[in-house]
Amino acid sequence: MLNLDHLYAFISVVDLGSFTAAAEKIGLTQPAVSLQVKLLEKRLGIRLIERVGRRALPSQAGTELLSYARRVLEECASAELAMAPYKQGVVGRVRIGSGGTASIHLLPRAIAAAKKRMPGLDIMVRIGNTDQLLRDLEANVIDLAVVTLPASGRSLEIEPFYEDEFLAVAPKNSRMPQGGPDADFLNGKTLLLYEGGNTRRTTNAWFEAAAVKNKPAMEFGSVEAIKELVAAGVGWSVLPGLALKRGGTTALLTSPVKPKLVRQLGMVVRRDKHLTKGLNEVMQCLRDQDHT
Repeated sequence: MLNLDHLYAFISVVDLGSFTAAAEKIGLTQPAVSLQVKLLEKRLGIRLIERVGRRALPSQAGTELLSYARRVLEECASAELAMAPYKQGVVGRVRIGSGGTASIHLLPRAIAAAKKRMPGLDIMVRIGNTDQLLRDLEANVIDLAVVTLPASGRSLEIEPFYEDEFLAVAPKNSRMPQGGPDADFLNGKTLLLYEGGNTRRTTNAWFEAAAVKNKPAMEFGSVEAIKELVAAGVGWSVLPGLALKRGGTTALLTSPVKPKLVRQLGMVVRRDKHLTKGLNEVMQCLRDQDHT
């Protein structure tokens, strides 16, 4: 590859007509500038500078190279200028992968806070289950995954950051047991449960710990659909509290279950991932999310 310092030395010698003058301009010794031009000539296999009296002039090949060399250095200068905002931390891009519930009820606040701190930050969100998002992370398709734990991978850095309590959810006019329902009580109801992923595994483990084999009447891939059906009186459910914080809950009755059931949300990045200012901002804004 051509060396930019060699090209700059060549241009300076041609513009000033002297190795000595070029050395003064660049801030090097005259032998150092001569060496840079010689190395460029060696790289191309042609003579680029000819001495005519006391002046250093470009050869025919050097004259043709000159226009290319100027464009190369101009493009490099433009590239440096384009990178300056990234260096200053005012622009950037962060690709986030998240489960449906977190993307609806948690990410928007964190994204809004990060955009307020960095208006030039471009944020993209991809929705998926934990297993798929971890594969995307490994493939560098996304920069950050927000998933229900547990998650694993030798090349992954995992940080728990949010504890989400599950709640029993019933139609508004239902009678909720004092202190909250247990697994036996819920098993006697028409259950509408989320169909897969760590959220469902967490729910199943809670029932199994009580020696109850839960038999959902219906399963759905959308927490919002479950909320609507419960509100319509179709049945009961057990849902992450995060999904019940905002909107669509006036027709629902909610209560903690007993024993208490929680899930951990975690941020996952590749261990070798360069944490840009934008990615750091998003992660900090996620840590700052409260539970109110």
